[in-house]
Amino acid sequence: MTRILTHHDMIALLDPDACIEALRDGFIQSDAVAVPGQRIRSDLPFPGTATALIPGLLPGIDAYTVKVNAKFPGARPALRGVICLHSGQDGELLALLDSATVTAWRTGLAAALGTHVLAPDPGEKTVLGVIGAGAQAELMVLGLRRLRRVDELVVYDLDPAHAASFATRHQGHSVGSAAEVAAHADIVLLATWSRAPLLHLADTRPGQHFTSLGVDEPGKRELAVDVLEAALLAVDDRPLAAAMGVLAEAGLPPEAAHATLGEILRGEHPGRTDPGRRTVYAPVGLPWQDLALAWLAYQEAERRGLGLEVDLLGSVDLGRQPAMPRSTAAVATPSASG
Repeated sequence: MTRILTHHDMIALLDPDACIEALRDGFIQSDAVAVPGQRIRSDLPFPGTATALIPGLLPGIDAYTVKVNAKFPGARPALRGVICLHSGQDGELLALLDSATVTAWRTGLAAALGTHVLAPDPGEKTVLGVIGAGAQAELMVLGLRRLRRVDELVVYDLDPAHAASFATRHQGHSVGSAAEVAAHADIVLLATWSRAPLLHLADTRPGQHFTSLGVDEPGKRELAVDVLEAALLAVDDRPLAAAMGVLAEAGLPPEAAHATLGEILRGEHPGRTDPGRRTVYAPVGLPWQDLALAWLAYQEAERRGLGLEVDLLGSVDLGRQPAMPRSTAAVATPSASG
């Protein structure tokens, strides 16, 4: 049987603290996987792109994920897709999960983790800035507040009403530009669709941290080259960042990234050592992150009996022609909790 987990199921199943710990463990262990993950992106003859992440693998988890996403900037939500969770024993499709929810949670919480690791130590007052008030920014703020103290929040979005609503939900206030966010904040989180730099070096100051989450495919830019060159720059994967992430758009080689988050968490790189230096974390997103959260959700759904169970194979006897089901109940049975 295959368990189908919707957005509402995922919200009920996922715990932010457990997700952060799973992601932390994944960054530490993921380099031990012999089969590298792949991120495959294609333009479409429509106003969007298609991206597949395969395979999501982690040591100790006897399963893998395949994710297919569509990104249509004009749609709401802009990202839609599905994650297939397969058994590592025989390839059985264990679950189909809403990828928009998993992607927002794993991307936002992994970014919060990277931000916490690289950002300056909290002083008397920490001001958090947000540029781009979308779903991933929601999860970044949620995750960062579970990892460190945040005293004040400022937010900017192209849609002032959207920024004001975000600020109200997170007990902050909105401002009129990205530069105003940088002028106020000690830590700046960017999660946008921008195709041009939103911040230049002149907009920043020594000691600030910036997490650039929006540069995950060719053509997108959030921080100018002079910011990247002045900062200690960390990524999630050097080759990927150089192929379609922050390094690609800045015309920088893989070695321009001083560290990966995994290297810092494993103690192979010290991370921030100079309190006066700018730091940047600019991930693209890795297939194993989908598995880390999908596996948590699937195990909890199994324990609680949550989601819709479907027999996709229809109990077919390969020795004869299958009979047509007399009702949909023959192939789709909701669990006790629906």
